[in-house]
Amino acid sequence: MRFYGDQADESNSTSTLSEAASASIVSVNVGLPRDVVYGDRIVATGIFKTPIIGRIEVRTLGLEGDGQADLTVHGGPAKAVYAYPSEHYEYWAEQLNLTIPYGMFGENLTTRGLLEESVHIGDRFHVGSAELVVTEPRFPCYKLGIKFGTMDMVKRFQESGRSGFYLAVSKEGDIEKGDSLRLTSRNPSNPTIAEVFNSDSS
Repeated sequence: MRFYGDQADESNSTSTLSEAASASIVSVNVGLPRDVVYGDRIVATGIFKTPIIGRIEVRTLGLEGDGQADLTVHGGPAKAVYAYPSEHYEYWAEQLNLTIPYGMFGENLTTRGLLEESVHIGDRFHVGSAELVVTEPRFPCYKLGIKFGTMDMVKRFQESGRSGFYLAVSKEGDIEKGDSLRLTSRNPSNPTIAEVFNSDSS
């Protein structure tokens, strides 16, 4: 299975690959689609995720026990896993004056040490016994507004630039909270998540 940016730059130095040496998973979150009220209708959404304890299988189409409702815009091989930096939680807690649990943004992996400005499209990570490859940023839809109880959240999320990013599963395996995300290859000529997000948002 190949994705944009799969051609790793073999000239990468050890220092380049060690940039994410301290990256790790601080929470693994899953949830199956559920029906919620949106205005005068019922819609299905998979944005509600709950942190879990223990090792969990990660497959080509996502984590065991997880699912998406609208497969035209979520899920699939290129969006099998959604990661969101834990570093953003403090920002949102201050902005919204809320205590926000991990998984609130619908992410499967709450990470530490990986920010949009430093993660490139095509970056490959070894985590647990699985291998993941970065594919694209997340662009918010109205269901994020449903989760937070206000449609204004969609605009605020977009304007913040704190998008998180999707990962494809290049090697199936199992993962759990506390696992390191070890960068194994990078092509620095590929754009960062922040560059793609800002370009498509402008």
